Amino acid sequence: MTRDDRPDTPAPREVRLDHRQVRVLAHPLRMRLLGALRTSGPATATRLAELLATNTGATSYHLRQLAEVGLVVENPDRAGGRQRWWRAAHEVTNWEPTDFDDDPDARAAVRWIHGDQVRLLVEHAERWFDAEQGWSPAWRDAFGMGDIFLTVPPARLEALMAEVWQVLERYRDEADPTEPGAEQVQVFVAAYPLWRGKR
Repeated sequence: MTRDDRPDTPAPREVRLDHRQVRVLAHPLRMRLLGALRTSGPATATRLAELLATNTGATSYHLRQLAEVGLVVENPDRAGGRQRWWRAAHEVTNWEPTDFDDDPDARAAVRWIHGDQVRLLVEHAERWFDAEQGWSPAWRDAFGMGDIFLTVPPARLEALMAEVWQVLERYRDEADPTEPGAEQVQVFVAAYPLWRGKR
């Protein structure tokens, strides 16, 4: 995102999703719309339809659904004309899985969202495999993924994840999109049990 594409009125950094928000967000186009507004800045339904290869009617409908629960808002700094401009209401959404222990529908929505994140990772990885030879050696060495095995209790794993997020947020906040060679990248963070059979 260029500096000029950023919302003129800064959005609050973070929101913890409630039950209604997580249920509304669990939809493939809504996830993509929110992501596009966060990475590309404010846009109209028409522009989003072009970016996401869908139609304006669908983007308009799903933007209104996201707006009803406060995940996107109209951008007053871009008001005017016949088309409405939208922006993400927050830079980051988060939740804890246990937030929804009392709501089977919200738990199902969270499971779908997590699955969609995995699908997105696979899609990005496959696109990278197809395109990597067209990138410079520096980028080919910088991109990629790896894993590591740890033996930790839950509290230590939570502390580790919090520290990793602090590092990522620092790099994000210090980023200069005008720096030569800068590109938008997406970093996925995950931690799962090492399955050795049924518990």
